[in-house]
Amino acid sequence: MEVKKLGISWQFLIVLVLILQILSALDFDPYRVLGVSRTASQADIKKAYKKLAREWHPDKNKDPGAEDKFIQISKAYEILSNEEKRSHYDHYGDAGESQGYQKQQQQREYRFRHFHENFYFDESFFHFPFNSERRDSIDEKYLLHFSHYVNEVVPDSFKKPYLIKITSDWCFSCIHIEPVWKEAVQELEGLGVGIGVVHAGYERRLAHHLGAHSTPSILGIINGKVSFFHNAVVSENLWQFVESLLPGNLVEKVTNKNYVRFLSGWQQENKPRVLLFDQMPTVPLLYKLTAFAYKDYLSFGYVYVGLRGAEEMTRQYDVNVYTPTILIFKEHIHKPADVIQARGMKRQVIDDFITQNKYLLAARLTSQKLFHELCPVKRSHRQRKYCVVLLTAEATKLSKPFEAFLSFALANTQDTVRFVHVYSNRQQEFASTLLPDSDTFQGKSAVSILERRNTAGRVVYKTLEDPWTGSESDKFILLGYLDQLRKDPALLSSEAVLPDLTDELAPIFLLRWLYSASDYISDCWDSIFHNNWREMMPLLSLVFSALFILFGTVIVQAFSDSNEERESSPPDKEEAREKTGKTEPSFTKEPSSKIPKKGFVEVTELTDITYTSNLVRLRPGHMNVVLILSNSTKTSLLQKFALEVYSFTARIVGW
Repeated sequence: MEVKKLGISWQFLIVLVLILQILSALDFDPYRVLGVSRTASQADIKKAYKKLAREWHPDKNKDPGAEDKFIQISKAYEILSNEEKRSHYDHYGDAGESQGYQKQQQQREYRFRHFHENFYFDESFFHFPFNSERRDSIDEKYLLHFSHYVNEVVPDSFKKPYLIKITSDWCFSCIHIEPVWKEAVQELEGLGVGIGVVHAGYERRLAHHLGAHSTPSILGIINGKVSFFHNAVVSENLWQFVESLLPGNLVEKVTNKNYVRFLSGWQQENKPRVLLFDQMPTVPLLYKLTAFAYKDYLSFGYVYVGLRGAEEMTRQYDVNVYTPTILIFKEHIHKPADVIQARGMKRQVIDDFITQNKYLLAARLTSQKLFHELCPVKRSHRQRKYCVVLLTAEATKLSKPFEAFLSFALANTQDTVRFVHVYSNRQQEFASTLLPDSDTFQGKSAVSILERRNTAGRVVYKTLEDPWTGSESDKFILLGYLDQLRKDPALLSSEAVLPDLTDELAPIFLLRWLYSASDYISDCWDSIFHNNWREMMPLLSLVFSALFILFGTVIVQAFSDSNEERESSPPDKEEAREKTGKTEPSFTKEPSSKIPKKGFVEVTELTDITYTSNLVRLRPGHMNVVLILSNSTKTSLLQKFALEVYSFTARIVGW
């Protein structure tokens, strides 16, 4: 009977807990939490959220309920900032199917937090991780080690930004942000953002290297630079943080007024141009990440099709304004070299599309790195790669020889042949190595076919006997050589060692120095205002110690000099000057620590007042000479003595 009563009591308790959970869930009103009306705009919601988040942030507000209040504020903003979730809440009273699960997670975390606050036991008490099995299943594939971070993540951060979470065992706040982190990771990873997780308990060296001394911490890495996330952990803030890591000049806004200038920039920058046409007024994050990954190879522009005047471009290039469209332009700006058009483009599809169009049809060799990529070294007889090089003079407009070479390259594109050109006036050593020693090619264009044999610069090549004019006969001769080369590689009979190409697009030394100085100042600024102060303590201690020593020395010196001036008395200064005259060395009765002037010997009368400062408190390295004189011989002997000791700078103590 007692057992039966006990079972009924447990059932009643469980039902009561469920009812309380349902009532608390129904009581949650995001509009009431943020203090806005149901017709509030996104700007009003965002403004209210920022105000409440600053007021109730647990690091600033020490109220016992601040953390729970902050969680409610973040959750309310997460619902109302998302139009889909907001609409679902307005119609059904909740934010969607996952809302119940997330609320249950918050309630569980609330109970665990208060349990933890009541008992105060840390990680070393039981020597096992709290709930690590469930969390490891989420973060296991993203775990980072120090060597992996240094050798892979840092170099890869020059192609894509990384979002890294610092976590540890017995971290209840880490459990709280897990649902948001998991959702953000799934979305951002698909866009091309690198994800990492560092366990501070097992990877303390890496956590210290990153500057993370508390958990949870979220930071971003781009171009090897670490930036910390300082806002509330909601999906929108994480997206904005990743977007803030990217440089601001990755994508140029293109309109009907500047599209010709943008597309014509391929000649100066030596890069294809990429245009995205879309209906969004802001540049999508996916497109920005793609632009960052391929910034060294292509220039990116964005066209908002809803902008007035965009009809001219969409009509000229036959763009469907209702579907996102990417066009790639190379040497011809009036016709795209390639097009891709699809709804919901995936990053992998865009990467494949960009990779196939990384280079111009006849790219200019502007650096040794580009030469290695366009004209790789021969690996085997089956993997031969030939480069057809046009050596031509630099011109502001396309010359006839170059246009003919470009049309030939377009008509004879092959996997084993790459067409490039070189400005002979910028790469003089390179051009002179391939050209024969004669006046035939002076001031004219020439074409050479070469194959690289090793990375040291050894090549075999064949230069056409006559200058390249772009005539039909020149094209016919070049085509004949390429056909013959497929059958007989021995056609390339000449050998040479090519010098390294000069980097034409590298900034000058002054600009490089300014960029480096700007980056250094920016890093110092971030370190001072955002990084952990424990890292800054050694530097601050050194700076304040140096300032203390410097100013302390100056203050002591000032007091010492002022004391000596007060102790000395110059009673007969003007009288001594009148007696000695203007043409002879002058004398003063004031003690001074200054170096004696030219033609000046300092003489001080020794009295009971000046005795202590001149003889007893004599400074190290100083020497005093004492003269014992009478009134009758004082004037004449002092003049003679001054002439004898004129070359010395020591202080002379008189009679």
